[in-house]
Amino acid sequence: MSSGQPGRPGARVFTASVPGGVITASQTGSGVPVLLLHGGPGLSDYTAPLTAELDDAFTVIRFQQRGLEPSTTSGPFDIDRHVADAVAVLDAADAGQAYVIGHSWGGHLAMHLAARHQDRLLGLVAVDPLGAVPDGGASDLDRILAERVPPELAARAQELDQRAMAGEGTTEDALEGLAIVWPGYFSSPGKAPPMPPLSLSLECYAGTFASIHAHFERRTLERCLPSLRIPAVFLLGAASPIPPQHGVASAALIPGARQMIEDDCGHFPWLEPPRISAPRPAEHLQLTQAYHLGGQVTESNGPLRQKQARRAAAMRGCEAWTLSSHGLA
Repeated sequence: MSSGQPGRPGARVFTASVPGGVITASQTGSGVPVLLLHGGPGLSDYTAPLTAELDDAFTVIRFQQRGLEPSTTSGPFDIDRHVADAVAVLDAADAGQAYVIGHSWGGHLAMHLAARHQDRLLGLVAVDPLGAVPDGGASDLDRILAERVPPELAARAQELDQRAMAGEGTTEDALEGLAIVWPGYFSSPGKAPPMPPLSLSLECYAGTFASIHAHFERRTLERCLPSLRIPAVFLLGAASPIPPQHGVASAALIPGARQMIEDDCGHFPWLEPPRISAPRPAEHLQLTQAYHLGGQVTESNGPLRQKQARRAAAMRGCEAWTLSSHGLA
């Protein structure tokens, strides 16, 4: 491992050795480890705002997936390699077990990680993921995003995406297409926040999607997820361009998994306009701990007191789990 200057105060930057080079990661906060998996595939990591919601109660580990610097830009770009990279990051972070939070493609990757290495995971939170049952909502995503922008822009975005998937487009083309449809990821496209600065690896994007479809054909997740015995929760946006039924169908494969559909919420729940009544991904992780690991949520007057009660219950549950896993309870 190597240390470096953090992107956030108190963060530690480190690397995990993998075939083709290194995966660059960061670790911040203290407490039970949480591994964040960003979406894409082939996108730069955009989970810093989510980290800020978590690292007052958890040790948050996040990394740039292969395909873009500062991680290795070499392939292969497939499910097997992405899963192995995630495990390598856990090893480099000295995290024997961790919760995993995956968003979009990262949620799909989290399911593959859980299917192969559930012994390394304390629980799974899938935030509006590409689903486990073919085609995971990918065709709905394309259709709904096109419906949410003017027809001439939708045609341009489709043309750019097709060129990217065929290996004929440029990174600039692909990012232009993403910028066109970006507002469609939100519950109110007219009020969508600006798209953050992003980078993209077309080779990783196309190669990983080819691997995703190959696993769909083999029904990998449909066969493997029913064997999971870890707590799992699916946080789904009712107004997401990936319709909630795809997440519901995925959750149904995992014994005891919960699905929570948030009204007036799109694909990026932590970027939606603040709504005090809507739990955010950090709170769903805490609720996962509390409900599955022995804590209890108590009712209090006011949203702030309820949030504090959920936090306290989650940490009590986490403590109970820690003692039990070490044979002390």
